[in-house]
Amino acid sequence: MGSETGLPKWASEPCIMGIDEAGRGPVLGPMVYGCLYCSVSYQKTLATLNFADSKTLKEEMREELFENLKADESIGWAVDVIDPRELSAKMLKKHKINLNEISHDSAMGLVSKVLNLGVLLTEVYVDTVGDPEKYRIKLSERFPSIKFVVAKKADSLYPVVSGASIVAKVTRDRALRDWVLDETAENINRNFGSGYPGDPGTKSWLDDHKHSVFGFPTLVRFSWGTCTSYSKHLVEVLW
Repeated sequence: MGSETGLPKWASEPCIMGIDEAGRGPVLGPMVYGCLYCSVSYQKTLATLNFADSKTLKEEMREELFENLKADESIGWAVDVIDPRELSAKMLKKHKINLNEISHDSAMGLVSKVLNLGVLLTEVYVDTVGDPEKYRIKLSERFPSIKFVVAKKADSLYPVVSGASIVAKVTRDRALRDWVLDETAENINRNFGSGYPGDPGTKSWLDDHKHSVFGFPTLVRFSWGTCTSYSKHLVEVLW
């Protein structure tokens, strides 16, 4: 997904990119990493497009801004949608891959993806996961030709990261809204709230949709601690 239909002329000029995620904390649905990139010379214009940390904007405004940036030929974007089953499988495997590592891999995957398109990335701004300096060093060692700026709350500091935040958030919201439930039980409903563990609607949905043998629907990140309390109701299966 993203603006990959052809390489615009400006992509051969020095370019900047912002990276941010949506859905790191929820117990339901995918985690989405998004990036937005443009030429360095477009930065001043980018700052006038009213991008902001997606968490501070209403859904209607996020949707409008996303459609605007998609229509802007001076902006490129891409996403990585990480399925809840993939998150749980990696976090529960014998050699566990924690959420920070998954996040770092996704961000680096987006950098590689955009570079492989032929975009001349010279600066990348990233909303941090874990210690900002350690993360910056990790990124710089992987991509030594790029200057990385890694910061807390980068989505409220740099317009290019604010734009990436909108890309990630709208993509996750749409994925959750349009999620096709694999399970066919008649009593499965879509009233699962925000997906965050503290949401009463989400808690109620989890309680109503646990199964003593099969556990939870595939929408659920069953590796989350939120799901542990339900394990006492499950049937022990011997292999």
